[in-house]
Amino acid sequence: MDESVIDAVRQAVTSDPANVALRTHLTQLLLDAEHLDEAWQHASTALAADPANTELLTLAARAGELTGHTTEADGYRTLLAALSGTNAPADTAPAAPPWHTPTEPASDEAPVELDEPERVPLHAGDVPDSVDDLLDLWDDSDAMPEPVVGEMHRDRVLLRDVGGMEHVKERLHTSFLNPMRNPELQAAFGMSMRGGLLLWGPPGCGKTFIAKAVAGELDANFYAVGLSDVLDMYIGSSERNITAVFETARRNAPCVLFLDEVDALGQKRTHLRGGSGSMRGVVNQLLQEMDGATSDNEGVFVLAATNHPWDIDSALLRPGRLDRSLLVLPPDTAARAAILELHLRSRPTDKIDFLKCARSTEGLSGADLAMVAEQATEYAMNASMKSGNIEPITMRQLGKAIKEVKPSYGPWVESARNYALFNNESGTYDELLAWLKGTKIR
Repeated sequence: MDESVIDAVRQAVTSDPANVALRTHLTQLLLDAEHLDEAWQHASTALAADPANTELLTLAARAGELTGHTTEADGYRTLLAALSGTNAPADTAPAAPPWHTPTEPASDEAPVELDEPERVPLHAGDVPDSVDDLLDLWDDSDAMPEPVVGEMHRDRVLLRDVGGMEHVKERLHTSFLNPMRNPELQAAFGMSMRGGLLLWGPPGCGKTFIAKAVAGELDANFYAVGLSDVLDMYIGSSERNITAVFETARRNAPCVLFLDEVDALGQKRTHLRGGSGSMRGVVNQLLQEMDGATSDNEGVFVLAATNHPWDIDSALLRPGRLDRSLLVLPPDTAARAAILELHLRSRPTDKIDFLKCARSTEGLSGADLAMVAEQATEYAMNASMKSGNIEPITMRQLGKAIKEVKPSYGPWVESARNYALFNNESGTYDELLAWLKGTKIR
């Protein structure tokens, strides 16, 4: 077991505690490494956010059984059975494993001797307990399939769907989109149809949505890959996953390959010492694939997002890789109004002046505004339950929610301020420094 992989996923969960998929992946890794108490804690935390997640319920039941939380484990198994439609009682014994050899039930009569015990056929993933079982498992087995990593789809989102943020959209058009849209000019000037752009800034400010809009503008497939999609506890598997990611993107060109949390995948190699040797291999493989050393990356546009650009290996930021960057700051007034309207669009509302509400939300990120909408919806639902009728969301309820939700990226601001003040020899953080001087967030 490579503990450096677990440490990397732990750090990612700390940076994005609401990411259920990431916490589920960490729970599985911890269980496999026999960090049972920590696995139980993460499984319980994730289930509080997604109680109907069957994969989580399975992991939580296993962690609970192994850590002595048998009552909770039985409850999770009961809920899992209900969700799967089997309606098994809580005290149902776990099913016999598929390699189990069935025996005759106990009785007063003499047991019937069998010439040879009946064996249940094995399938891929079963655990053999004899040489014969192992040979059965390998008989006529197919070759190991290539890993399926990430999610590919084609979005209809365009930059005009991004509310406000005109400065960001103008920079995108000028430095990235316009050159990509003119292949004839690129050919005339001998430029390649490859590109790399790093989106960075505070968490929850719309970097992923902007990446989807870029894919829409280029009429390209959008291929999103996160840390949990790539990292694997087995040595060499993470590098293999990165190769599979780029091969998939090349087969589906034109394609926007979106690498989320790229600071975790492309950590500074000077920080990866001792037991983190496998992560150095991940960084090296990522560099090799971005260079197209063994394949042509024509038509593959690499976009990456990070909250911590100072943790990225400098080799990833060299020309030909992620050589352009764009700071994505918290939304302006127009963007905040559009975000609130988007989150409340399908819900019953009274006459809402979204622009007026937006003026009271300065400093809130897109994720914070989503929480405002959720909080206001809860107030309206409570009012509806009391009256027995559907009560729409009102301006008063929105105003109350706005007062209760505080900016969530304060810790990021403190960290960013230190890097911008003391590590800005090249002027990389000039724009960030200008914003920090005007922000009231601490």
